[in-house]
Amino acid sequence: MKTLKNHLVLYDNECPMCKTYTMAFVKTSMLDRDGRAPYQNAMDNFCPVIDKQRAVNEIALINTQNGEVTYGINSLFKIIGNACPVFAPLFSFSPFAWFMTKVYAFISYNRRVIIPVGKVGNSFSFQPSFKLQYRIAYLIFTWFFTGFILTNYAQHLAGMVPVGNSLREYFICGGQIFFQAIIIRFYKKPLTWEYLGNLMTISFAGSLLLTLPLMFGQYLHFTALAYTIYFIVVADLMFLEHIRRSKLLSLGWVMTITWALYRLFLLMLIYNF
Repeated sequence: MKTLKNHLVLYDNECPMCKTYTMAFVKTSMLDRDGRAPYQNAMDNFCPVIDKQRAVNEIALINTQNGEVTYGINSLFKIIGNACPVFAPLFSFSPFAWFMTKVYAFISYNRRVIIPVGKVGNSFSFQPSFKLQYRIAYLIFTWFFTGFILTNYAQHLAGMVPVGNSLREYFICGGQIFFQAIIIRFYKKPLTWEYLGNLMTISFAGSLLLTLPLMFGQYLHFTALAYTIYFIVVADLMFLEHIRRSKLLSLGWVMTITWALYRLFLLMLIYNF
């Protein structure tokens, strides 16, 4: 691959995703060996030519020869387009570029609820901006994706768990968001949107795990019992992840207890109606 010489990409050192894909650029020689640096350490070196807050929100790519800076998806287009020129026409196609700008923003503004950074996440003076529209979009996306997977998975639990109508799982998932939102608003209102983002990341991750038996269960001759056991294992993993993320947010046990109580209450309703 062709290397983009004399360029430096500034990434979020507290974001595992950012560290991974910028390291991939270096490993595949898209960038020089010293072509990446965490903005937490390198930002001040480029103070005259860089918008610091924008660089925190959207990954910045600096031309170290002339000081030119690109941000966000345009930085990725520049790196990938240089390494693989065949994609250059696609990257310059306005509708595609507009769509990818939205996809990038969707991920970037939710990156710290997708993979939490822990208690060290507020150590740098500049922090990623919060954009309510992207958080709401994330909640809606994960809600419908999770509901879709659960609706399909529930069909395989027939005989072990009563099968509901096609909207049941969507209502259960949406109800969880609404219920936990009420609790967190009374408990720790400033963390409402951060908590809800983490909550739905857990649900999204759990639904991704459920896609495995949906794809391969028939080849492995899964029975309703096997699907049920797998579901319980995934639910346990989600419970443990909820505990971990609640601790990172300094929420203690309150939100985990209400999360579990909601699910137990819904389970009783499913078996009794």
